[in-house]
Amino acid sequence: MRGPLVRITSVLVAGASLLAAPTMHPAALATAKAGTAAKGDLGKDLDAILADSRLKGATVGAVVRDARTGAVRYSRGATAQVMPASNMKLYTSGAALSLLGPGYRFRTGVYARTVSGSAVKGDLYLKGTGDPTTRAADYDRLAAQVAARGVRRVEGGLVADDTWFDAVRTPSHWDPTDLQYYYAAQTSALTVAPDDEFDAGSVEVSVRPGAAEGAPVEAGLAPATHTVKIENKAVTGAPGSPSTLSVDRANGSGAIVVSGSYPAGAAAYTTLRTVENPSLYAADVFRSALRAHGVEVEGATERGRTPRGAAALAARSSMPLSQLMVPFLKLSNNMVAETLVKAIGRKKAGEGSWTAGLPVIERYARGQGVPTARLAMADGSGLSRENRTTAQDVSTILKKAQSAPWFGTWYRALPVAGDPDRLDGGTLRSRMRNTPAAGNVHAKTGTLTGASALSGYVTDPSGRRLVFSVVLNGYQGGAPKDIEDKVAIRLAGGDPAAVRTFRTSGNAPQLECSWIVRC
Repeated sequence: MRGPLVRITSVLVAGASLLAAPTMHPAALATAKAGTAAKGDLGKDLDAILADSRLKGATVGAVVRDARTGAVRYSRGATAQVMPASNMKLYTSGAALSLLGPGYRFRTGVYARTVSGSAVKGDLYLKGTGDPTTRAADYDRLAAQVAARGVRRVEGGLVADDTWFDAVRTPSHWDPTDLQYYYAAQTSALTVAPDDEFDAGSVEVSVRPGAAEGAPVEAGLAPATHTVKIENKAVTGAPGSPSTLSVDRANGSGAIVVSGSYPAGAAAYTTLRTVENPSLYAADVFRSALRAHGVEVEGATERGRTPRGAAALAARSSMPLSQLMVPFLKLSNNMVAETLVKAIGRKKAGEGSWTAGLPVIERYARGQGVPTARLAMADGSGLSRENRTTAQDVSTILKKAQSAPWFGTWYRALPVAGDPDRLDGGTLRSRMRNTPAAGNVHAKTGTLTGASALSGYVTDPSGRRLVFSVVLNGYQGGAPKDIEDKVAIRLAGGDPAAVRTFRTSGNAPQLECSWIVRC
Protein backbone atom coordinates (compact mmCIF):
# COMPACT_ATOMS: atom_id res chain seq x y z
CA MET A 1 0.00 0.00 0.00
CA ARG A 2 1.16 3.49 -0.72
CA GLY A 3 2.85 5.21 2.23
CA PRO A 4 1.51 8.47 3.68
CA LEU A 5 1.95 11.64 1.68
CA VAL A 6 4.42 14.05 3.24
CA ARG A 7 5.34 17.68 2.75
CA ILE A 8 8.71 18.38 1.20
CA THR A 9 8.69 22.18 1.24
CA SER A 10 10.86 22.44 4.31
CA VAL A 11 13.66 20.36 2.79
CA LEU A 12 13.77 22.14 -0.55
CA VAL A 13 16.30 24.68 0.57
CA ALA A 14 17.87 27.52 -1.37
CA GLY A 15 19.80 26.49 -4.44
CA ALA A 16 23.04 27.98 -3.15
CA SER A 17 23.35 25.49 -0.31
CA LEU A 18 22.57 22.59 -2.61
CA LEU A 19 25.32 23.61 -5.01
CA ALA A 20 28.04 23.43 -2.38
CA ALA A 21 30.52 20.60 -2.66
CA PRO A 22 29.22 17.36 -1.13
CA THR A 23 30.50 16.52 2.30
CA MET A 24 31.13 13.06 3.64
CA HIS A 25 28.38 11.66 5.83
CA PRO A 26 29.51 11.09 9.45
CA ALA A 27 29.09 7.34 9.09
CA ALA A 28 31.27 7.31 5.98
CA LEU A 29 33.80 9.60 7.66
CA ALA A 30 34.05 7.28 10.64
CA THR A 31 34.66 4.35 8.31
CA ALA A 32 37.33 6.28 6.44
CA LYS A 33 39.06 7.35 9.66
CA ALA A 34 39.29 3.74 10.73
CA GLY A 35 41.82 3.35 7.93
CA THR A 36 41.47 -0.40 7.76
CA ALA A 37 40.26 -2.36 4.79
CA ALA A 38 37.85 -5.23 5.15
CA LYS A 39 39.69 -8.52 5.28
CA GLY A 40 39.46 -10.73 2.25
CA ASP A 41 39.84 -10.39 -1.48
CA LEU A 42 37.33 -7.96 -3.00
CA GLY A 43 36.98 -9.83 -6.28
CA LYS A 44 36.42 -13.17 -4.60
CA ASP A 45 33.98 -11.67 -2.12
CA LEU A 46 31.89 -10.03 -4.85
CA ASP A 47 32.01 -13.18 -6.96
CA ALA A 48 30.64 -15.09 -3.97
CA ILE A 49 27.82 -12.59 -3.48
CA LEU A 50 26.86 -12.76 -7.17
CA ALA A 51 26.99 -16.57 -7.14
CA ASP A 52 23.58 -16.52 -5.42
CA SER A 53 21.36 -19.29 -6.84
CA ARG A 54 18.64 -16.75 -7.70
CA LEU A 55 20.98 -15.35 -10.36
CA LYS A 56 21.38 -18.69 -12.14
CA GLY A 57 20.64 -17.95 -15.80
CA ALA A 58 20.28 -14.22 -15.09
CA THR A 59 22.06 -11.38 -16.85
CA VAL A 60 24.35 -9.76 -14.30
CA GLY A 61 26.08 -6.46 -14.89
CA ALA A 62 28.40 -5.29 -12.12
CA VAL A 63 31.29 -2.87 -12.07
CA VAL A 64 33.28 -1.09 -9.36
CA ARG A 65 35.64 1.76 -10.24
CA ASP A 66 37.86 4.22 -8.46
CA ALA A 67 35.82 7.42 -8.59
CA ARG A 68 38.85 9.65 -9.15
CA THR A 69 40.90 7.67 -11.65
CA GLY A 70 38.24 5.45 -13.18
CA ALA A 71 40.41 2.37 -12.61
CA VAL A 72 38.30 -0.79 -12.57
CA ARG A 73 38.34 -2.61 -9.24
CA TYR A 74 35.79 -5.27 -10.21
CA SER A 75 33.89 -6.19 -13.37
CA ARG A 76 31.42 -8.84 -14.27
CA GLY A 77 29.20 -8.64 -17.34
CA ALA A 78 29.88 -4.92 -17.31
CA THR A 79 29.20 -4.42 -21.03
CA ALA A 80 26.14 -6.67 -21.26
CA GLN A 81 23.06 -4.74 -22.35
CA VAL A 82 20.52 -4.75 -19.54
CA MET A 83 17.17 -3.20 -18.74
CA PRO A 84 18.08 -0.57 -16.12
CA ALA A 85 14.64 0.24 -14.66
CA SER A 86 14.89 3.54 -12.76
CA ASN A 87 18.65 3.72 -13.17
CA MET A 88 17.66 5.37 -16.46
CA LYS A 89 16.92 8.46 -14.35
CA LEU A 90 20.68 8.91 -13.89
CA TYR A 91 20.91 9.73 -17.60
CA THR A 92 17.82 11.95 -17.58
CA SER A 93 18.74 13.91 -14.46
CA GLY A 94 22.34 14.49 -15.51
CA ALA A 95 21.25 15.67 -18.95
CA ALA A 96 18.62 17.97 -17.45
CA LEU A 97 21.10 19.64 -15.10
CA SER A 98 23.59 20.07 -17.93
CA LEU A 99 21.22 21.13 -20.71
CA LEU A 100 18.48 23.00 -18.83
CA GLY A 101 20.66 24.14 -15.94
CA PRO A 102 20.18 23.94 -12.15
CA GLY A 103 18.29 27.25 -12.20
CA TYR A 104 15.73 26.13 -14.79
CA ARG A 105 12.13 26.84 -13.79
CA PHE A 106 8.81 25.87 -15.30
CA ARG A 107 6.44 28.79 -15.84
CA THR A 108 2.65 28.92 -15.87
CA GLY A 109 0.78 32.02 -17.01
CA VAL A 110 -2.71 33.48 -17.41
CA TYR A 111 -3.34 35.67 -20.44
CA ALA A 112 -6.06 37.68 -22.14
CA ARG A 113 -6.27 39.68 -25.35
CA THR A 114 -8.33 42.53 -23.99
CA VAL A 115 -9.38 43.64 -20.51
CA SER A 116 -11.93 46.40 -20.27
CA GLY A 117 -12.85 47.56 -16.80
CA SER A 118 -13.64 44.44 -14.79
CA ALA A 119 -14.24 42.21 -17.82
CA VAL A 120 -12.03 40.10 -20.05
CA LYS A 121 -13.30 40.58 -23.60
CA GLY A 122 -13.03 37.15 -25.17
CA ASP A 123 -11.26 34.11 -23.77
CA LEU A 124 -8.97 33.73 -20.78
CA TYR A 125 -5.89 31.57 -21.46
CA LEU A 126 -4.11 29.29 -18.99
CA LYS A 127 -0.73 28.35 -20.47
CA GLY A 128 1.64 25.76 -19.05
CA THR A 129 5.19 24.70 -19.86
CA GLY A 130 5.13 21.34 -18.10
CA ASP A 131 5.41 22.25 -14.41
CA PRO A 132 4.92 18.97 -12.51
CA THR A 133 4.84 20.78 -9.15
CA THR A 134 1.71 22.93 -9.63
CA ARG A 135 -0.85 22.05 -6.97
CA ALA A 136 -4.41 23.26 -6.45
CA ALA A 137 -3.12 25.91 -4.05
CA ASP A 138 -0.88 27.28 -6.79
CA TYR A 139 -3.82 27.58 -9.19
CA ASP A 140 -5.65 29.37 -6.40
CA ARG A 141 -2.81 31.88 -6.15
CA LEU A 142 -2.94 32.44 -9.91
CA ALA A 143 -6.69 33.08 -9.63
CA ALA A 144 -6.05 35.53 -6.79
CA GLN A 145 -3.64 37.44 -9.04
CA VAL A 146 -6.30 37.68 -11.76
CA ALA A 147 -8.85 38.95 -9.25
CA ALA A 148 -6.33 41.46 -7.90
CA ARG A 149 -6.20 42.98 -11.39
CA GLY A 150 -9.86 43.90 -10.95
CA VAL A 151 -11.21 41.19 -13.24
CA ARG A 152 -14.66 39.95 -12.26
CA ARG A 153 -16.01 38.49 -15.49
CA VAL A 154 -14.65 36.59 -18.47
CA GLU A 155 -17.02 37.08 -21.38
CA GLY A 156 -15.51 34.21 -23.34
CA GLY A 157 -14.34 30.79 -22.22
CA LEU A 158 -11.30 29.36 -20.47
CA VAL A 159 -8.66 27.97 -22.82
CA ALA A 160 -6.20 25.34 -21.57
CA ASP A 161 -2.99 25.88 -23.54
CA ASP A 162 -0.83 22.75 -23.34
CA THR A 163 0.87 23.32 -26.70
CA TRP A 164 4.36 23.75 -25.17
CA PHE A 165 4.52 19.95 -25.38
CA ASP A 166 3.14 17.68 -28.07
CA ALA A 167 -0.15 15.81 -27.72
CA VAL A 168 1.40 12.34 -27.15
CA ARG A 169 0.63 11.72 -23.49
CA THR A 170 2.20 8.30 -22.83
CA PRO A 171 4.80 6.22 -24.68
CA SER A 172 3.12 3.57 -26.82
CA HIS A 173 5.27 0.81 -25.34
CA TRP A 174 4.27 1.35 -21.71
CA ASP A 175 2.28 -1.56 -20.30
CA PRO A 176 -1.40 -0.56 -20.64
CA THR A 177 -2.19 -2.19 -17.30
CA ASP A 178 0.01 0.44 -15.62
CA LEU A 179 -1.71 3.50 -17.05
CA GLN A 180 -4.27 4.03 -14.30
CA TYR A 181 -1.56 4.19 -11.65
CA TYR A 182 0.15 7.43 -10.70
CA TYR A 183 3.64 6.25 -11.68
CA ALA A 184 2.43 6.05 -15.31
CA ALA A 185 0.35 9.22 -15.60
CA GLN A 186 0.01 11.22 -18.79
CA THR A 187 2.66 13.85 -19.45
CA SER A 188 1.23 17.26 -20.31
CA ALA A 189 2.44 20.84 -20.44
CA LEU A 190 -0.50 21.73 -18.18
CA THR A 191 -1.24 19.49 -15.23
CA VAL A 192 -2.00 19.23 -11.51
CA ALA A 193 0.06 17.60 -8.76
CA PRO A 194 -2.34 16.24 -6.10
CA ASP A 195 0.34 15.94 -3.41
CA ASP A 196 3.68 17.20 -2.15
CA GLU A 197 5.46 14.35 -3.91
CA PHE A 198 4.45 15.90 -7.23
CA ASP A 199 2.64 12.91 -8.71
CA ALA A 200 1.46 15.10 -11.58
CA GLY A 201 -1.47 13.98 -13.70
CA SER A 202 -3.22 12.09 -10.90
CA VAL A 203 -6.07 12.78 -8.52
CA GLU A 204 -6.41 11.55 -4.95
CA VAL A 205 -9.36 9.24 -4.30
CA SER A 206 -10.55 8.91 -0.71
CA VAL A 207 -12.96 6.25 0.55
CA ARG A 208 -14.69 6.15 3.92
CA PRO A 209 -17.21 3.62 5.22
CA GLY A 210 -20.83 4.67 5.29
CA ALA A 211 -22.92 5.24 8.40
CA ALA A 212 -24.08 1.64 8.68
CA GLU A 213 -23.48 -1.81 7.28
CA GLY A 214 -24.90 -2.07 3.78
CA ALA A 215 -24.79 1.69 3.15
CA PRO A 216 -22.78 3.04 0.22
CA VAL A 217 -19.27 4.10 1.06
CA GLU A 218 -18.37 7.78 0.85
CA ALA A 219 -15.95 8.53 -1.98
CA GLY A 220 -14.38 11.84 -2.95
CA LEU A 221 -11.64 13.45 -5.03
CA ALA A 222 -8.87 15.88 -4.08
CA PRO A 223 -8.52 18.32 -5.61
CA ALA A 224 -12.20 18.46 -6.47
CA THR A 225 -12.78 18.37 -10.22
CA HIS A 226 -15.64 17.95 -12.68
CA THR A 227 -13.38 16.33 -15.27
CA VAL A 228 -13.24 13.06 -13.31
CA LYS A 229 -16.37 11.20 -12.30
CA ILE A 230 -16.70 8.67 -9.48
CA GLU A 231 -18.94 5.68 -10.04
CA ASN A 232 -19.53 4.52 -6.50
CA LYS A 233 -20.60 0.88 -6.41
CA ALA A 234 -18.98 0.01 -3.08
CA VAL A 235 -20.88 -0.78 0.10
CA THR A 236 -20.04 -0.69 3.79
CA GLY A 237 -19.27 -4.12 5.19
CA ALA A 238 -19.68 -5.51 8.67
CA PRO A 239 -17.25 -4.18 11.31
CA GLY A 240 -14.02 -6.16 11.14
CA SER A 241 -14.87 -7.79 7.83
CA PRO A 242 -12.14 -7.99 5.19
CA SER A 243 -11.92 -5.19 2.65
CA THR A 244 -12.59 -6.10 -0.97
CA LEU A 245 -12.37 -2.49 -2.06
CA SER A 246 -11.27 -1.80 -5.63
CA VAL A 247 -10.54 1.58 -7.20
CA ASP A 248 -10.11 1.41 -10.97
CA ARG A 249 -10.02 3.65 -14.03
CA ALA A 250 -10.27 2.03 -17.44
CA ASN A 251 -7.89 3.37 -20.07
CA GLY A 252 -9.57 6.14 -22.04
CA SER A 253 -12.24 6.66 -19.41
CA GLY A 254 -12.90 9.78 -17.37
CA ALA A 255 -14.62 7.72 -14.64
CA ILE A 256 -13.10 6.07 -11.58
CA VAL A 257 -15.08 3.04 -10.42
CA VAL A 258 -15.12 2.30 -6.70
CA SER A 259 -16.45 -1.20 -5.97
CA GLY A 260 -16.39 -3.96 -3.38
CA SER A 261 -16.92 -3.80 0.37
CA TYR A 262 -15.19 -1.66 3.00
CA PRO A 263 -15.74 -2.46 6.69
CA ALA A 264 -17.68 -0.14 8.98
CA GLY A 265 -15.44 1.75 11.38
CA ALA A 266 -12.34 1.44 9.20
CA ALA A 267 -10.06 4.42 8.72
CA ALA A 268 -10.27 6.39 5.52
CA TYR A 269 -8.42 4.87 2.60
CA THR A 270 -6.70 7.10 0.04
CA THR A 271 -5.01 6.27 -3.22
CA LEU A 272 -4.10 7.98 -6.48
CA ARG A 273 -5.45 7.35 -9.95
CA THR A 274 -4.42 9.01 -13.17
CA VAL A 275 -6.72 11.34 -15.08
CA GLU A 276 -7.59 11.00 -18.75
CA ASN A 277 -7.09 14.64 -19.71
CA PRO A 278 -4.58 16.42 -17.45
CA SER A 279 -4.89 19.75 -19.30
CA LEU A 280 -8.64 20.06 -18.81
CA TYR A 281 -8.19 18.80 -15.25
CA ALA A 282 -5.80 21.68 -14.55
CA ALA A 283 -8.11 24.18 -16.22
CA ASP A 284 -11.07 22.93 -14.20
CA VAL A 285 -9.17 23.31 -10.92
CA PHE A 286 -8.16 26.82 -12.00
CA ARG A 287 -11.72 27.68 -13.03
CA SER A 288 -13.03 26.68 -9.60
CA ALA A 289 -10.34 28.86 -8.02
CA LEU A 290 -11.40 31.81 -10.18
CA ARG A 291 -14.98 31.38 -9.01
CA ALA A 292 -13.83 31.28 -5.39
CA HIS A 293 -12.12 34.64 -5.94
CA GLY A 294 -15.20 36.20 -7.51
CA VAL A 295 -14.24 35.77 -11.18
CA GLU A 296 -16.96 34.20 -13.33
CA VAL A 297 -16.16 32.60 -16.68
CA GLU A 298 -19.17 32.68 -18.99
CA GLY A 299 -18.01 30.29 -21.72
CA ALA A 300 -16.88 26.69 -21.82
CA THR A 301 -13.47 25.24 -20.99
CA GLU A 302 -11.54 23.82 -23.92
CA ARG A 303 -8.02 23.19 -25.14
CA GLY A 304 -6.39 25.73 -27.43
CA ARG A 305 -3.46 28.05 -28.05
CA THR A 306 -2.68 31.42 -26.49
CA PRO A 307 -2.66 34.08 -29.24
CA ARG A 308 0.40 36.19 -29.92
CA GLY A 309 0.32 39.52 -28.17
CA ALA A 310 -1.96 38.41 -25.34
CA ALA A 311 -1.31 40.30 -22.10
CA ALA A 312 -0.16 38.47 -18.97
CA LEU A 313 -2.55 38.76 -16.02
CA ALA A 314 -0.87 36.28 -13.68
CA ALA A 315 2.24 34.11 -13.56
CA ARG A 316 3.89 31.41 -11.51
CA SER A 317 7.40 29.98 -11.56
CA SER A 318 8.28 26.59 -10.13
CA MET A 319 11.14 25.87 -7.77
CA PRO A 320 14.48 25.65 -9.63
CA LEU A 321 15.54 22.33 -11.06
CA SER A 322 18.26 22.09 -8.40
CA GLN A 323 15.54 21.76 -5.76
CA LEU A 324 13.24 19.58 -7.85
CA MET A 325 16.05 17.01 -8.03
CA VAL A 326 15.33 16.04 -4.41
CA PRO A 327 11.81 14.58 -4.83
CA PHE A 328 12.68 13.47 -8.35
CA LEU A 329 15.60 11.22 -7.42
CA LYS A 330 14.91 10.48 -3.76
CA LEU A 331 11.40 9.22 -4.54
CA SER A 332 12.08 8.08 -8.12
CA ASN A 333 9.30 10.25 -9.58
CA ASN A 334 8.55 9.00 -13.09
CA MET A 335 6.45 11.96 -14.13
CA VAL A 336 9.20 14.45 -13.35
CA ALA A 337 11.54 12.36 -15.52
CA GLU A 338 9.20 12.35 -18.51
CA THR A 339 8.49 16.06 -18.14
CA LEU A 340 12.22 16.77 -18.22
CA VAL A 341 12.64 14.75 -21.42
CA LYS A 342 10.03 16.91 -23.15
CA ALA A 343 11.44 20.12 -21.64
CA ILE A 344 14.88 19.19 -23.01
CA GLY A 345 13.36 18.50 -26.42
CA ARG A 346 11.58 21.84 -26.39
CA LYS A 347 14.70 23.80 -25.43
CA LYS A 348 17.27 22.01 -27.57
CA ALA A 349 15.26 20.78 -30.56
CA GLY A 350 12.27 23.14 -30.59
CA GLU A 351 9.73 20.40 -29.86
CA GLY A 352 8.44 19.20 -26.51
CA SER A 353 8.26 15.51 -27.28
CA TRP A 354 9.93 12.19 -26.55
CA THR A 355 11.04 11.92 -30.18
CA ALA A 356 12.88 15.24 -29.81
CA GLY A 357 14.11 14.97 -26.22
CA LEU A 358 15.42 11.42 -26.01
CA PRO A 359 17.98 11.78 -28.84
CA VAL A 360 19.30 14.92 -27.14
CA ILE A 361 19.84 12.98 -23.90
CA GLU A 362 21.53 10.18 -25.83
CA ARG A 363 23.89 12.71 -27.41
CA TYR A 364 24.64 14.07 -23.95
CA ALA A 365 25.50 10.54 -22.80
CA ARG A 366 27.69 10.02 -25.84
CA GLY A 367 29.56 13.19 -24.90
CA GLN A 368 30.20 11.67 -21.48
CA GLY A 369 31.81 8.61 -23.05
CA VAL A 370 28.83 6.23 -23.43
CA PRO A 371 29.00 4.36 -26.78
CA THR A 372 25.96 5.01 -28.97
CA ALA A 373 25.40 1.34 -29.74
CA ARG A 374 25.10 0.38 -26.07
CA LEU A 375 22.39 2.88 -25.05
CA ALA A 376 18.72 2.72 -26.08
CA MET A 377 16.41 5.20 -24.37
CA ALA A 378 12.69 4.58 -24.81
CA ASP A 379 11.67 6.96 -22.02
CA GLY A 380 13.25 9.09 -19.32
CA SER A 381 12.05 7.29 -16.21
CA GLY A 382 12.97 3.67 -16.86
CA LEU A 383 9.38 2.42 -16.84
CA SER A 384 9.68 1.14 -20.41
CA ARG A 385 10.94 -2.38 -20.87
CA GLU A 386 12.62 -1.28 -24.10
CA ASN A 387 15.35 0.73 -22.33
CA ARG A 388 18.86 -0.70 -22.53
CA THR A 389 22.25 0.29 -21.15
CA THR A 390 25.20 -1.38 -19.44
CA ALA A 391 26.60 -1.31 -15.92
CA GLN A 392 29.88 -0.02 -17.39
CA ASP A 393 28.14 2.95 -18.98
CA VAL A 394 26.13 3.78 -15.88
CA SER A 395 29.43 3.89 -13.98
CA THR A 396 30.82 6.24 -16.65
CA ILE A 397 27.91 8.64 -16.16
CA LEU A 398 28.49 8.53 -12.40
CA LYS A 399 32.23 9.14 -12.71
CA LYS A 400 31.93 11.99 -15.22
CA ALA A 401 29.23 13.73 -13.18
CA GLN A 402 31.77 14.44 -10.42
CA SER A 403 33.41 17.12 -12.54
CA ALA A 404 30.14 18.92 -13.34
CA PRO A 405 29.39 22.19 -11.52
CA TRP A 406 26.04 20.75 -10.43
CA PHE A 407 27.48 17.59 -8.86
CA GLY A 408 26.78 18.68 -5.27
CA THR A 409 23.09 19.09 -6.10
CA TRP A 410 22.91 15.71 -7.81
CA TYR A 411 24.88 13.81 -5.17
CA ARG A 412 22.66 15.07 -2.37
CA ALA A 413 19.53 14.23 -4.32
CA LEU A 414 20.46 10.54 -4.56
CA PRO A 415 18.89 8.25 -1.93
CA VAL A 416 21.09 7.59 1.12
CA ALA A 417 21.29 4.06 2.48
CA GLY A 418 19.64 3.49 5.85
CA ASP A 419 18.61 7.11 6.45
CA PRO A 420 15.03 6.86 7.78
CA ASP A 421 14.00 10.32 6.64
CA ARG A 422 11.90 9.90 3.51
CA LEU A 423 13.54 12.85 1.80
CA ASP A 424 17.06 11.88 2.77
CA GLY A 425 16.99 8.10 2.52
CA GLY A 426 14.33 8.05 -0.18
CA THR A 427 14.05 4.64 -1.80
CA LEU A 428 17.02 3.40 0.28
CA ARG A 429 15.70 4.49 3.65
CA SER A 430 14.89 0.94 4.83
CA ARG A 431 17.96 -0.70 3.35
CA MET A 432 21.46 -1.42 4.74
CA ARG A 433 20.62 -0.05 8.19
CA ASN A 434 23.20 -0.67 10.92
CA THR A 435 25.89 -1.55 8.40
CA PRO A 436 29.00 0.32 7.15
CA ALA A 437 26.92 1.31 4.10
CA ALA A 438 24.36 3.25 6.17
CA GLY A 439 24.81 6.98 5.63
CA ASN A 440 27.65 6.17 3.25
CA VAL A 441 26.06 4.85 0.05
CA HIS A 442 24.41 7.48 -2.19
CA ALA A 443 22.79 5.53 -5.00
CA LYS A 444 19.88 5.27 -7.41
CA THR A 445 17.61 2.28 -7.10
CA GLY A 446 15.68 0.60 -9.90
CA THR A 447 12.93 -2.00 -9.96
CA LEU A 448 10.72 -3.54 -12.61
CA THR A 449 9.45 -7.08 -12.86
CA GLY A 450 12.56 -9.06 -13.68
CA ALA A 451 14.92 -6.07 -13.41
CA SER A 452 16.65 -4.63 -10.36
CA ALA A 453 19.49 -2.14 -10.06
CA LEU A 454 21.56 -0.11 -7.64
CA SER A 455 24.19 2.34 -8.85
CA GLY A 456 26.01 5.16 -7.11
CA TYR A 457 28.85 6.10 -4.79
CA VAL A 458 30.38 4.55 -1.68
CA THR A 459 33.42 5.44 0.45
CA ASP A 460 35.67 2.50 1.23
CA PRO A 461 37.55 2.01 4.54
CA SER A 462 40.60 3.90 3.29
CA GLY A 463 38.49 6.97 2.56
CA ARG A 464 38.56 6.45 -1.20
CA ARG A 465 35.30 7.09 -3.06
CA LEU A 466 34.19 4.30 -5.38
CA VAL A 467 31.66 4.31 -8.19
CA PHE A 468 29.61 1.14 -8.53
CA SER A 469 26.76 -0.20 -10.62
CA VAL A 470 24.86 -3.45 -10.18
CA VAL A 471 22.08 -4.27 -12.68
CA LEU A 472 20.34 -7.63 -12.52
CA ASN A 473 17.91 -8.96 -15.16
CA GLY A 474 16.03 -12.26 -15.45
CA TYR A 475 16.65 -13.50 -11.92
CA GLN A 476 14.51 -16.07 -10.15
CA GLY A 477 11.89 -14.96 -7.63
CA GLY A 478 11.39 -11.47 -6.27
CA ALA A 479 13.76 -8.54 -6.69
CA PRO A 480 17.07 -9.58 -5.06
CA LYS A 481 17.66 -6.33 -3.23
CA ASP A 482 19.74 -8.09 -0.60
CA ILE A 483 22.29 -9.05 -3.25
CA GLU A 484 22.70 -5.42 -4.26
CA ASP A 485 22.92 -4.43 -0.61
CA LYS A 486 25.61 -7.03 0.07
CA VAL A 487 27.74 -5.61 -2.74
CA ALA A 488 27.40 -2.08 -1.38
CA ILE A 489 28.07 -3.14 2.22
CA ARG A 490 31.18 -5.06 1.18
CA LEU A 491 32.47 -2.01 -0.70
CA ALA A 492 31.82 0.13 2.37
CA GLY A 493 34.07 -2.12 4.43
CA GLY A 494 31.67 -4.71 5.73
CA ASP A 495 33.25 -7.86 7.09
CA PRO A 496 32.93 -10.54 4.39
CA ALA A 497 31.60 -13.13 6.83
CA ALA A 498 28.92 -10.73 8.11
CA VAL A 499 28.03 -9.68 4.58
CA ARG A 500 27.34 -13.29 3.60
CA THR A 501 24.65 -13.57 6.28
CA PHE A 502 23.13 -10.11 5.71
CA ARG A 503 19.42 -9.98 5.04
CA THR A 504 17.58 -6.91 3.81
CA SER A 505 15.09 -5.62 6.39
CA GLY A 506 11.66 -7.16 6.19
CA ASN A 507 10.28 -3.64 6.07
CA ALA A 508 12.25 -2.77 2.94
CA PRO A 509 9.96 -2.50 -0.08
CA GLN A 510 10.54 -4.94 -2.91
CA LEU A 511 9.45 -2.22 -5.29
CA GLU A 512 10.66 1.34 -5.14
CA CYS A 513 8.64 3.13 -2.49
CA SER A 514 7.04 5.47 -4.97
CA TRP A 515 5.96 2.58 -7.14
CA ILE A 516 3.89 0.60 -4.61
CA VAL A 517 0.45 0.99 -6.06
CA ARG A 518 -1.86 -1.84 -5.15
CA CYS A 519 -3.56 -2.29 -1.81
